[in-house]
Amino acid sequence: MVQALTKPVTFAEFMAWYPDTGKRYELHDGIILEMPKPTGTHSNVTGFLIEELILTIIQMGKRGSWTIPRESIVKSSNEKSGYEPDIIVLDQDAIKTEPRWAKESIIEKAQSIKLIVEVVSTNWRDDYFKKRADYEEMGIFEYWIVDYAALGGRNFLGNPKQPTVSVY
Repeated sequence: MVQALTKPVTFAEFMAWYPDTGKRYELHDGIILEMPKPTGTHSNVTGFLIEELILTIIQMGKRGSWTIPRESIVKSSNEKSGYEPDIIVLDQDAIKTEPRWAKESIIEKAQSIKLIVEVVSTNWRDDYFKKRADYEEMGIFEYWIVDYAALGGRNFLGNPKQPTVSVY
């Protein structure tokens, strides 16, 4: 079992702590959170979106220029948070200037990111409130929230709640 840290930590401390257990963790305002394992439906939605994005990247003539990595961590500009998006589209030329990309798969600069997609699960508040605010503050050009199961609040999805894709 991995021992969680009980006091707020910096992004650097989070990355030094990050265990190699196969589990996913994120840092939210200095607090380390273990991310729940996605459901089959969540994984299917994510896989479908990746397939469609790859086709779009090819159609746009960006094959080889843009990539969708299997994993990455996006460091917030306040250095108190680090997120592992469900999908991230990166600019291959821009990530050459990322100081921690080659060894740690860490993205620090908004210009490296073409798109982030968060597929909503039970921790929907993080996607709609925390991550959306941090991605906006970082200057991320485009960010989607895909709420296929209408888990988010009514102020985002309407009443009655409906599955929604929000584009920011």
